[in-house]
Amino acid sequence: MRRRHGLPSAAEPHLMEHLRSAVWGPAEFVGLPPWWLIGEGLLAGFLGAGTIVCTTLVGAWTGPPSLADGEAGLVCAAALALYLILMQAGRALVGIVAVLGVCLALQAPQAAADVVLAERGRVQSAVVTSVADGGVTADGHDRYLCSVEDHDGVPLQVRIWRGCRQTTRPGDALAVLYDPMGLVPPRGVEAGAGVSGPLRGLAAWATALVAGSVVAVVRSYRMSEPSDVLASSGRGGADRR
Repeated sequence: MRRRHGLPSAAEPHLMEHLRSAVWGPAEFVGLPPWWLIGEGLLAGFLGAGTIVCTTLVGAWTGPPSLADGEAGLVCAAALALYLILMQAGRALVGIVAVLGVCLALQAPQAAADVVLAERGRVQSAVVTSVADGGVTADGHDRYLCSVEDHDGVPLQVRIWRGCRQTTRPGDALAVLYDPMGLVPPRGVEAGAGVSGPLRGLAAWATALVAGSVVAVVRSYRMSEPSDVLASSGRGGADRR
């Protein structure tokens, strides 16, 4: 038999609906999503963001490298993505949440180190041995990096940029904030720095992660099984025989 062209197959609408559901989630509800579904998304997002940040903070405070370096945070981000996959959330939304979780886990170690120094750091005077150009910051200001040594003449393993300026010269004194337990690297003293400052830098990433988790969970709501869509498209194709 000659096949007729130009007429859309009855299975095509079902197939497109299945693809949309797989990419963005089925979202099979009418009107506003159920409140318990929003609550479940908020719980997943807050637990994911909280565990990423808290494990890194605990690692920076107590010293385990796997926690302080953000490796545990990456595991938490992967666990959140796996949970969304098990919830049959849209693959695009799972990918967005995974990327946000990884970004939060990569940003957390520096913020955690700043929190530790703000809480138990001690200030000591160091002597500048050299000054190097550190390029331009994100806000367009020049950055300079100072190599320093302590009062015993032992050079620090990191270069200091806070408090290091174009006018700084070798032999100048530079205030350095260090951890008495030696678990986090020292940094220059910054006026007005506190615990809230480093955590504010993570707030945007954490908020985006929670919002992405809520959207992914809400859109994962399904009243029918995925096989029902495929079965209906198969029946549509069979009716045309």
